[in-house]
Amino acid sequence: MEKEDIKQKILDEISKTERLIEEYKDMTKPVAPDVAIGRISRMDAINNKSITEASLRQAEGKLRNLNRVLSMFGTEDFGRCIKCRTLIPIGRILFRPESLYCVNCAQ
Repeated sequence: MEKEDIKQKILDEISKTERLIEEYKDMTKPVAPDVAIGRISRMDAINNKSITEASLRQAEGKLRNLNRVLSMFGTEDFGRCIKCRTLIPIGRILFRPESLYCVNCAQ
């Protein structure tokens, strides 16, 4: 596979993750107390908000890793595990472009 195809995959994943982060940010806005919903529905909304906040944090971490991988693109560090320095298989890079570790080190 061409390096430009890999770079495009990373850029596409960054774009998708940025859109997802915006959706999560909209979903985590506080529920105003004056909104007429029942007590159980309000508790459910609070619970859903905390789950969405966790997803938001995870997506933000993924975006940070994607940007880090993109910054390494074209250098000798691109595609290398940041822990053991072995090459990360191309299949892993295509499946999880945000991967900074090989499979062994990621465990």
